[in-house]
Amino acid sequence: MQRRGDTPRHPKTRGIVGDSDHRPVKVEAEALHDRRLRYFDFVMAAFVTILLLSNVLGAGKVAVIHLPIVGDWPFGAGILFFPISYVIGDVLTEVYGYARARRCIWAGTAALLFMAFMATVVVALPPAKDWGGQAAYEQVFGQVPRIVFASILAFWAGEFANSLVLAKMKLWTSGRYLWTRTIGSTVVGQGVDSFIFYPLAFWGAVGWTNELVVQVLFTQWALKVSWEAILTPVTYAVVGFLKRREGIDVYDERTDFTPFRARV
Repeated sequence: MQRRGDTPRHPKTRGIVGDSDHRPVKVEAEALHDRRLRYFDFVMAAFVTILLLSNVLGAGKVAVIHLPIVGDWPFGAGILFFPISYVIGDVLTEVYGYARARRCIWAGTAALLFMAFMATVVVALPPAKDWGGQAAYEQVFGQVPRIVFASILAFWAGEFANSLVLAKMKLWTSGRYLWTRTIGSTVVGQGVDSFIFYPLAFWGAVGWTNELVVQVLFTQWALKVSWEAILTPVTYAVVGFLKRREGIDVYDERTDFTPFRARV
């Protein structure tokens, strides 16, 4: 019986959305349906933004770092962005469940495809006669089709692998040991990403020896996993904040894990 002064609650939300000042309520992912959540849209926007920046600013450049004893060691500049995107990907699955992470992955894939298409169109536009930046513009934004294809395919497969492993491990661990899920899923997800992208994009390409492809592949994989491990305290803080504010802790107990849908 509702007492005077109590805030009425819709029957469908009872037991689903907890009080933001208390422990989040354990929720089966299917129970959320299409319910709007307080911070999901912001997390999704951050995910897509970092994804686009990583591909515009870091995908095609090989940088060098000098390591003691080892000497100069090459690595892809995209490493500066991808760890953040994977932390956000982990947060999406851990806080909002696989289905909403899946929607974000498809949104990111669509954004990448649109960016690649528009970059091709803009680069192909005839430049003004008095503008001397066409060569530099082509160098930055001109895209080799195989690199674009490899990048999008690697992102799609790697992100789904990452999200699937994290969601399954959350069930296996009953929601405990978050660090095992974030690092374990990154090992798998980044492995899939790296093993697809570098061979497809650079194997046999001019300026890329087979040894360099393999070296950069394993370096990227190791660095990304290391970044994830280093950022574990950040992941814990963000996950904890969002779960408290949303009032839920989502478990994918009856989720359809097919990647080929965008519904939640």
